[in-house]
Amino acid sequence: AFDDETSAFDLRAELAKLQSEYLLEMEDIVVATRNAEGKVRLHQAVDLTLAGAASGSFWGLLVGILFLNPLVGVAVGAGSGALAGALSDTGIKDAFIKEVGETLKPGTSAVFVLVRKMTGDKVLARVGSYAGKGRVLQTSLSEEQEARLRAVIEQGGAAAAPSA
Repeated sequence: AFDDETSAFDLRAELAKLQSEYLLEMEDIVVATRNAEGKVRLHQAVDLTLAGAASGSFWGLLVGILFLNPLVGVAVGAGSGALAGALSDTGIKDAFIKEVGETLKPGTSAVFVLVRKMTGDKVLARVGSYAGKGRVLQTSLSEEQEARLRAVIEQGGAAAAPSA
């Protein structure tokens, strides 16, 4: 978690770079912000509603061509795809993110990351630029790995690579 709304987005961008360099494999990453009025907002990396609409449009077009009415097929496909995307919740559960987001102070943010694989020493070295700027709220890491992560993020200390 961070004491401002922008640091979480910056960290998400850094983690995306690490993923493009094959140092990290994420299943999901979400930024939660809590505005001055106290409303929690989730910023998903992938908009499932938009992805569902695009996929549905494609399949609707194909079905529409078979029945000689491609425009109706696209419209029905886009609508059903968007609905399916909006109802989907992959990766980290939105209810959990909102629950934790409610504990944030107004004007702050948090990053939620579901990692499949990572090269621990290189990832920790790169997120070291966030040293002392944030705090670890919750992890499913081992106690040793969590202590290393906290040392880097919270105190800015150098940490040995976790064995993940």
